Amino acid sequence: MASLAVTMKGQLTLKRDLLQHLGVKPGERIEFEKLPGGELRIKASRPTGAIDDIIGMFAGKPKKVITVEEMNRIAAAGWAGKLDK
Repeated sequence: MASLAVTMKGQLTLKRDLLQHLGVKPGERIEFEKLPGGELRIKASRPTGAIDDIIGMFAGKPKKVITVEEMNRIAAAGWAGKLDK
């Protein structure tokens, strides 16, 4: 079991192998959960979504540009059940 020293400011420094085990890189966050008996559970904080998740999402899609008027016409036809399939 790894042990850490607490600084005078009450801070801990996690060793590199612990950070690698968590999959945490510099600038990322770690979550702590208080458990009974003075124990803590730590895990890497994973964001629910990021801009990187959508990059390339539209790769290979047609590049046809339509106007707002065309979008409105298509939406109205869809609501009216008259959209060509």
